[in-house]
Amino acid sequence: MTVEQQFRYLYKPAVFAASLVPAALLVCGALGWFGQDLGADPVAKLLHSCGKTGLNFLLLTLLVTPLRRLTGWNNLVRLRRMLGLFAFFYIVAHFSVYLVLDRQLDMHSIVQDIAKRPYITIGFAALLLMVPLAITSTNRMMRRLGRRWQKLHRLIYLIVILGVWHYWWQVKKDIRQPALYVGMVAVLLGIRLAYYLRSRARQARSVTSKSAPATAQERT
Repeated sequence: MTVEQQFRYLYKPAVFAASLVPAALLVCGALGWFGQDLGADPVAKLLHSCGKTGLNFLLLTLLVTPLRRLTGWNNLVRLRRMLGLFAFFYIVAHFSVYLVLDRQLDMHSIVQDIAKRPYITIGFAALLLMVPLAITSTNRMMRRLGRRWQKLHRLIYLIVILGVWHYWWQVKKDIRQPALYVGMVAVLLGIRLAYYLRSRARQARSVTSKSAPATAQERT
């Protein structure tokens, strides 16, 4: 079995199934199946779990490139799109729970809530930024957009920052978990910045080395 076949028939289905586990557990909890319990406030549990799971998948999406470069396993990139789409799925679920179960589609209540809690606006902005990324996640859109596709999908850096900001602001007392997420995002973005600066320095050295012989010939 080739590496491509392994990813298509083994790794991708396994990652897909594992990514559905949090959703399956929440559904079982909501229906009271298999001893799952959402606690005294099931809506709050659903809201928190969906949002945190979506944020986890955003971090996993960012982790793919550093892990690929560290291990040399380039085929890990094949999993990045799926992880990003699951991040979108859980964050949409998070927002849907807020709209339907928490606010019961009461627009007046939602507007008042947004005015009182601006972290909701930040979270909604992150969700809106994810929409074009989800829409353009197909191979056809990648070919159609060309280099613009990569530029567009760099929005994930801003999205994950907004997501962590949203999480931090809604926590009232114990900020240890949001602080942990801030640290993880700082590390992941720091690694990407280091790779970017190294790449720019390498390009600059390449340009210098190519121009040096030409300059020497001109002097002679």
